[in-house]
Amino acid sequence: MASDNKPHAVCIPFPAQSHIKGMLKLAKLLHHRGFYITFVNTDFNQNRLIKARGPDSLYDFPNFQFKTIPDSLPPSDPNATQDAIALCGSVRTNFLTPFRNLLAQLNEDNYNATTPAVTCIVSDGVMPFTITAAYELQIPVAVFWTFSACSFMGFYQFRALLDKGLAPLKDLGCPGTPTCAQPGY
Repeated sequence: MASDNKPHAVCIPFPAQSHIKGMLKLAKLLHHRGFYITFVNTDFNQNRLIKARGPDSLYDFPNFQFKTIPDSLPPSDPNATQDAIALCGSVRTNFLTPFRNLLAQLNEDNYNATTPAVTCIVSDGVMPFTITAAYELQIPVAVFWTFSACSFMGFYQFRALLDKGLAPLKDLGCPGTPTCAQPGY
């Protein structure tokens, strides 16, 4: 495999369903264009995919592999979505080291002629630790934004909105309806 000289993209979405779905679509397109793909999931989401699709469903394509990293969260109901706030905190504090180790392992596999060397990382826009790992290992990184263009512009312009005093939005409410500013809401 390593002798194929295929570009090898490591795709890593934020560990939430819509992010995984969008990144998986991009990974499939890159695979169709000749890339070797390593798709990185958390252990929790990988187990949910296997439970939903069957144990062999993730291994249908040659040159397309799934790898996992821990989410470092306490065990939770496998049929429920993980706590978003806890997941965001864990991404910020716990994902860099396992991801860096995975990249090193993938390049070790290249040395052992089992996979091509990692040539790029395609990262979800809300996974900044991937940029740190890419810089440290001198691997090019592309940031894939899974949100709508309108959402992206909100994030992109957020600092300017704060500087102009336009954010946070003031809750004006609607006459006759409760608002967060009213007692008892």
